[in-house]
Amino acid sequence: MAVKIRLKRFGTKNRDQWRIVVAEAKMPRDGRFIEEIGHYDPLPANEVIVVKSDRFKYWVEKGAQVSPSVKSLVKRVEKKAKKAAAPEKKKK
Repeated sequence: MAVKIRLKRFGTKNRDQWRIVVAEAKMPRDGRFIEEIGHYDPLPANEVIVVKSDRFKYWVEKGAQVSPSVKSLVKRVEKKAKKAAAPEKKKK
């Protein structure tokens, strides 16, 4: 069983939203999935990206293949987390 972590589209016309799901490779994009591990809403001024990092790591360790679009979203989430965790230096 080949498992992939990829995006599943939902929402209305011209108002796309995406769920990050773990699914068998043979299933269609919006078809049956194993687990939902996050979501992505690109349209608001401050886009929303939520990924359950513990479940993402679990599936990657089990051998799930990550799609390029999900890989890019996860990198952006990690970058935001590092930026928020780093103490801000004040300029005089």
